[in-house]
Amino acid sequence: GELSGEAAAYMRTNFFDNTPDILHAYLQHGVRPAFEVRAVLAATLSPTWGIYSGYELCENTPLREGSEEYLDSEKYQLRPRDWDAAAREGRTIAPLITRLNAVRRAHPALRRLRNLRFHPTDNGALLAYSKREGPDTVIVVVNLDPHHTQEGTVSLDMRHLGLEHGASLSVHDELTGETYAWGGSDYVRLEPGRAPAHVLHVLNGGSHSS
Repeated sequence: GELSGEAAAYMRTNFFDNTPDILHAYLQHGVRPAFEVRAVLAATLSPTWGIYSGYELCENTPLREGSEEYLDSEKYQLRPRDWDAAAREGRTIAPLITRLNAVRRAHPALRRLRNLRFHPTDNGALLAYSKREGPDTVIVVVNLDPHHTQEGTVSLDMRHLGLEHGASLSVHDELTGETYAWGGSDYVRLEPGRAPAHVLHVLNGGSHSS
């Protein structure tokens, strides 16, 4: 995109999923799956990402209908949170955030900006992109719809991945632990609440090109 081109020399992106001032409608109405989607996007698109306290608990109650302000904003009061109870009751996405940070540490490609490349899909609710740094290549496919399962075909730009047209890929999903065989056109099905995205590490890629 624009910020991974020439603008990257003077404009460094910082992707924050939320702020103390703005509670976007996407989070208000998308509930937990929306929080998971935004976490994956921020953690894999930008070298720098962050969240404001409470994001882990999917806090999404607005001040009033149509407002983008939090009902209980920390700008005006202290907000004690019972993190342990949230973990026991499964009301936190902290494990996903922890996993995303571990994936970022393991993959130098995700800590770069200028290597971002988007790949076509035949479903507007599916966003696909990749990052490549030396031998490290990561492909990400995200379901932007927090309410419905979405499926479609991802068409990979194989040359951008350093691969010949028609090469076969073995990819490992860093979020689920599953391994898939991929090629140039690949079927994807992502269900909110189960799998917000594929974060795929390319294990091997057949024939490479420079």
